[in-house]
Amino acid sequence: MDISPTKLNTFLFFKLPSAFLCGVRVKSISLEKCEVTVKHRWLNQNPFNSMYFAVQAMAAELTTGALVMYQIKKSKKNISMLVANNKGNFTKKAKGRITFTCNEGNFIEDAINKTIASGDGQTIWLKSIGVDEKGDQVSEMDFEWSVKIK
Repeated sequence: MDISPTKLNTFLFFKLPSAFLCGVRVKSISLEKCEVTVKHRWLNQNPFNSMYFAVQAMAAELTTGALVMYQIKKSKKNISMLVANNKGNFTKKAKGRITFTCNEGNFIEDAINKTIASGDGQTIWLKSIGVDEKGDQVSEMDFEWSVKIK
């Protein structure tokens, strides 16, 4: 599978339908950066008239996971990936369209190369920042990815 926004969104539809139904969509991806958007609406709301935290987590995780998938595809090796840990901070109500961005794709290649060379699993923490339409940060989420050659 080539990694593109269209193919990742199709992947969401078939493999992560809850994220797709909540409106999570990949907007752009490169080796270094991935952007995902999700709009606050009835289906993904919380009782406080803002976006449910788990929907934000799905979008944020996708920014980091898509970059890991991109690097695995680039390596042409059979490598497994798994979220080992995560943490999040919510600083403002998420209303309107929220854009999550991970700019840390350049850190992933080193972990992939180490797992290929040693055969041992590697972990890497990646950060995703969510901002609203005004550019105000609404959340910051970190995901620890584990990669291991199969």
